[in-house]
Amino acid sequence: MPILVYTENAAGKFKKSIFEVVSYAKAIADQQQTTVTALSIGDVSADELATLGKYGADKVLNVSNDKLKTFVNQAYASVIAEAANKEGADIVVLSNSFSGRGLAPRVGVKLDAGVADGAVSLPDLSDGKFSIKKTAFSGKAFANVELTSAKKVIALTVNSYKVVENGGTAKVEDFTVDVKESDFRAMLKEIVQSTDKISLPDAEIVVSGGRGLKGPENWGMIEELATLLGGATACSKPVSDAGWRPHSEHVGQTGIAVSPNLYIAIGISGAIQHLAGISRSKVIVVINKDPEAPFFKVADYGIVGDAFDVVPKLIAAVKEFKA
Repeated sequence: MPILVYTENAAGKFKKSIFEVVSYAKAIADQQQTTVTALSIGDVSADELATLGKYGADKVLNVSNDKLKTFVNQAYASVIAEAANKEGADIVVLSNSFSGRGLAPRVGVKLDAGVADGAVSLPDLSDGKFSIKKTAFSGKAFANVELTSAKKVIALTVNSYKVVENGGTAKVEDFTVDVKESDFRAMLKEIVQSTDKISLPDAEIVVSGGRGLKGPENWGMIEELATLLGGATACSKPVSDAGWRPHSEHVGQTGIAVSPNLYIAIGISGAIQHLAGISRSKVIVVINKDPEAPFFKVADYGIVGDAFDVVPKLIAAVKEFKA
């Protein structure tokens, strides 16, 4: 029985997080000695679909339907469940993205499957069990959960698994589904892109600022450093509440949870609510003039100094290195 992996797209393109999910599904398929079938919904070119083969997909089911051009949670969940039943897949893998967090439990209900959301490792199959390490308590802890159901749904945390190219090719097939009108009772009418910058959930590098920057007029150096590093900008809750930065950049327990490879916190004290949203970061760098700032206790690297002295020197160093 193949592993089914749902590959969401953004404007007809697959992001790095989707290649992570396909690579992850391939690793599970190798454990199970089976194959990987990818499912794509929406308008995606044949060439783009074929790229999934490089990361482990043996076959791609392509669903192109005018009603499904815009993401509809319930309808997409029905399509994923129908594809799993068609392929005889007992394991469904998807990204624990904004849409994935809503899809995973719905697919689980439709398939009568156990769900592991926020997975950060491959399943442990020792002793005949199917155990997965996942995040818990808003990312402040990890839990090892055992899925005992016949069918299983796994939502993989972004940036928690490496992208692996194996040079394979995927056969692309059209997949036609009967879309039920009852799945469209709640509709998303429009998605407005607020910026063309890297989105926070997908960012591998995040440069974040807090009240230590004293005002919105000083955010230029945060944006410049993020641009130089190819990352996204973020902020603490007090900053967004004060209107210095948009709420879409607020990282924390009540904002966006991120899991980048590198998180740089500048002028942020490190309240527990903020730490809850960044705890899955692989490397944390803190810049703060207060040596007693709580953030230093969880940082991998820390610089005690005024941001207005440290950050310009860091920008200059990055420019010199890139030159």
